[in-house]
Amino acid sequence: MTNASTSLSGDRVLYGCMGLGGSWDPDPYGPADIDAAEAAVAAALDIGITTFDHADIYRHGKAEAVFGEVLARTPGLRERITLQTKCGIRLGDKDRPGMYDLRGESITRRVEESLTRLRTDVIDVLLLHRPDPLADVDSVAAALTSLHRQGLVRGFGVSNMGAAQIAHLQARLDVPLVANQLEMSLHSRAWVEAGVLINTPESARNGFPFGTLEHCRDHGIRLQAWGALAQGRFTGREETPAERATARLLAELARQKDTTPESVLLWWLMRHPAAIAPVIGSARPERIRACRDAALREPGLTHEEWYELWTTARGVPLP
Repeated sequence: MTNASTSLSGDRVLYGCMGLGGSWDPDPYGPADIDAAEAAVAAALDIGITTFDHADIYRHGKAEAVFGEVLARTPGLRERITLQTKCGIRLGDKDRPGMYDLRGESITRRVEESLTRLRTDVIDVLLLHRPDPLADVDSVAAALTSLHRQGLVRGFGVSNMGAAQIAHLQARLDVPLVANQLEMSLHSRAWVEAGVLINTPESARNGFPFGTLEHCRDHGIRLQAWGALAQGRFTGREETPAERATARLLAELARQKDTTPESVLLWWLMRHPAAIAPVIGSARPERIRACRDAALREPGLTHEEWYELWTTARGVPLP
């Protein structure tokens, strides 16, 4: 099977499986949901994607389960791909509020459940989905170390964490953290603006943990961007003047470069020197295939084009 750290460093684009599995409730999935998942996976493979991103909570576990069905239908597929999943969020129900849960025993149990749903004997990369304020970091590290020694998980990373949180965990782990998944897009720009709003009134409203990009780059932690397509805000569901102007600019750049607006949108992320890997989460095969050039080509944006997209999406000049 694939080596997690090598695979993650080589993939330009990841496929996010949150949209697979039917409805977002505990109701069972059916044959049509498996067929839809198979079509989405095939589209991702067609454009060169080999890393598939899951979480135990996606569709109440059904995203992992239908993916496991696809693996069972396709002999040899597991050996060609990297499986990444996340744990640490517990959905609420009538007996319990929604919460974060990174207790050591919970991590172990969630991994075992994911392995069963995915029909595999190993997870290539496990991400801790969100920080748990009550987590004992030594217990977290012990659980991850045990999973690694048992051969159940090959590599680890985090999601939605800042530099200090990552360093706090890494200090207790012998296994290097290989990924940090954050919301990053041309719409969700706090990650890039944190570095240029210093000494301006806007900096107090930014909220992004400053220094996180630099920490990840310095320590070989691959940045993965969830929400990379900005929920269609620039490619079909524009709502503000800035979004409409950005959509027009994306379309024109796509025309000039003989590609799609979706690929240009992802190129904007990938052009950053942090080597950001976008996670595309659409379940529609045609939208997945629209990202082909992002998955297969170097980002085709000049310095000036990158800034023009940024300032157009901001709707106001840079400070």
